Amino acid sequence: MNNVRLLLKYFAPYKWSAVKSIVYNVLSALFALGSYTLAAPFLTILFNKIEPVTNPGPYHLSASYLAAYTKFYILNFIKIHGQASSLLMVVVIVIVASLFKNSFIFLANNCIAFIRSSTVRDLRKKLYHKILRLPLSFFTDARKGDVMTRISNDVQEVEISVMSSLTMMFRDPILILVFVIYLFVSSYELTLFALALLPVSGWLIGRASRTLRSSSLVGQQYLGRLLSVVEETLTGLRIVKGFNAEEKMKAQFADSNERYAKVFKRVTRKYYLASPISEFLSTIVIMVLMYIGGNMALQGANNMSPSTLITYLIVFSQIIQPAKNITTAFFAIQKGMASIDRIDQVLDAEETITEKVNALPVSSFKDSIEFRGVWYAYNNEPVLRDINLKIKKGQTIAIVGKSGAGKSTLADLLPRFMDCDKGSVLIDGIDIRDLKIRDLRYLMGLVSQSPILFNTSFKENIAFGVETAELESVETAARIANAHDFIMETELGYENLVGESGNKLSGGQRQRISIARAIMANPPILILDEATSALDTESERLVQDAILKLMKNRTSIVIAHRLSTIQHADLIVVLDEGAIVETGTHDELMQKKEGFYRKLHSFQAI
Repeated sequence: MNNVRLLLKYFAPYKWSAVKSIVYNVLSALFALGSYTLAAPFLTILFNKIEPVTNPGPYHLSASYLAAYTKFYILNFIKIHGQASSLLMVVVIVIVASLFKNSFIFLANNCIAFIRSSTVRDLRKKLYHKILRLPLSFFTDARKGDVMTRISNDVQEVEISVMSSLTMMFRDPILILVFVIYLFVSSYELTLFALALLPVSGWLIGRASRTLRSSSLVGQQYLGRLLSVVEETLTGLRIVKGFNAEEKMKAQFADSNERYAKVFKRVTRKYYLASPISEFLSTIVIMVLMYIGGNMALQGANNMSPSTLITYLIVFSQIIQPAKNITTAFFAIQKGMASIDRIDQVLDAEETITEKVNALPVSSFKDSIEFRGVWYAYNNEPVLRDINLKIKKGQTIAIVGKSGAGKSTLADLLPRFMDCDKGSVLIDGIDIRDLKIRDLRYLMGLVSQSPILFNTSFKENIAFGVETAELESVETAARIANAHDFIMETELGYENLVGESGNKLSGGQRQRISIARAIMANPPILILDEATSALDTESERLVQDAILKLMKNRTSIVIAHRLSTIQHADLIVVLDEGAIVETGTHDELMQKKEGFYRKLHSFQAI
């Protein structure tokens, strides 16, 4: 029941489309009623099976008067135009009624297509926005592929299950089996003739729905682009959050999502158009059978009587809808309910990084950063233990230690990618949990060990952390980062695409674009997470030169494995098993004969 309520909540904004669909369905039902009720009295009168009605009497609203008036009118029409012409008129009237009926079916299903595409769009949007709000720790356990499946396939399964009906599994197959047996018993000749006409109808339907395949292909391509944006967001979530680019990514996602929704609606419209066409062509087959069977009945051939023919045609027409409705609805609904549970796991996930109602704005960094008694644990295992550290404005602080010592975790606390369990992190004496998250992250620039680039142009990657950027400013940042020359060597220069995750570039080139992005954002605080550890010597020289330019006149927190790159730091902090074991300059730490830093330095020297 809760799952049903969840789905109804998503349908609520589109209630008027649902009302229109109901109206169209009522109209289609009225025309269907007219098309099937006209055939029997016409044919019964044509075959002289009723007594003539000379005068229907005075008008009064009743079924008997309407029946008498209809018979009176029909008899006069037959008397004037003859039986053959009257039979042809019956065929035309029923075909026209069927055309209106199926037109209203299409309009009703078109409203449903709008509801379906819009509901899927809204559900994906809600999931995507939730992903942007979730802390990085959530994705430590959750696999990106699994999250992407929830936002794509699981949402689609929900859409399919909602439109399915349980009654299809238990009603339609039995109806079809009984009706087909009856048709063969009634007239195997007409049934064989009808089966012979089905391939012709199938060929016509195939021609009418040929464009559906190409439209579906376009839809899948848009879905691929949509998932690409999601994958890039998950891969580069640290950069998105660090540069306060949530709104920019929301805009990119909304654009791709809207494009896919429009294509999906178009594909679904064509899919629904195939069904009325199928029924309309089947109706034509029925009318052909009526004409042939009527002539057989008029001639008394093959024991075909008018009543048998009428019953045969009505039963044959009732096969059409059940034949279209047979699906694996029960399994679709079960899969859909499971998908709702999987989606709810993401939507209900705890958002541990929240902003206080009266959070303080901050626009500048004036004095110092302080870690005061900070503890942090992951899965009840302490990662940081009682960290006390003060960083003055303009200082370069290097954090070193073995892998797993807690270096990156310490840096991640500063932009609130996660919050400490005990203690506090302060900027200018204010706990960062009391500050607006966007303002806090605007103070910081990130350059990570594995540079995160997006599948856009050089210009858009460099200007990722700012709202608007002139090409001149982008070029200036690229020159400072030693990236301008190799950018200009590409075919389109700054408009050239970098490839997915920057796969068209070398490691050193990707890192220099990442540094140019940080220069473009112009933050007062830098976090450099092993920015040169994975580079060759030449690339390291160019990147290190760009980093020195970037660090000028800024407060820098440098996480490094290569101790040779941080010898000129104002303060080196040595971590071991989550605790600070040594602090000092390079010279001071090297003077300690049994010191931890000197031991690390000697290992690297060897």
